[in-house]
Amino acid sequence: MTDHSPRLFATAAEIRRLGEGLIACTLERARWTHEAHLGATLYLVVERPDLDLDAELPGFIRRFNESVGGKNTATEGYHHTITLTYLSAIRDHARETEVQELRARTNALLLSERGRRDWPLRFYTAERLFSPEARLTYVPPEADAMSIPSKT
Repeated sequence: MTDHSPRLFATAAEIRRLGEGLIACTLERARWTHEAHLGATLYLVVERPDLDLDAELPGFIRRFNESVGGKNTATEGYHHTITLTYLSAIRDHARETEVQELRARTNALLLSERGRRDWPLRFYTAERLFSPEARLTYVPPEADAMSIPSKT
């Protein structure tokens, strides 16, 4: 598994800016790190109940990728299975940390097993997770240990 030394957030305002910047496509590409993905998504889960993330999060990420010159193809850009895998984990984390404020919740997520960059590989082989099929559609985990919706 990979080294797990995430960059933690100093303020909740920084996390909120990432979430709103994702929606508005105003982030710099360099700021869209693994930590930013998780922080922005946790913010959207806990502070933007007006959004239907199952329907809207994929579009937010695809539009952002395109806004910084990226492409969303079978081999690069948006990855549907990874997005839904982390969205499920982030929702679970949000329920478990309900009494904490956003910065503490986000940093706790980043320091947890669920926050690891390689965490989805506990449920998928690399070949399956990084396949074009898994990038373009939702592929169920190979290990039956998650509460991920079976949507495509």
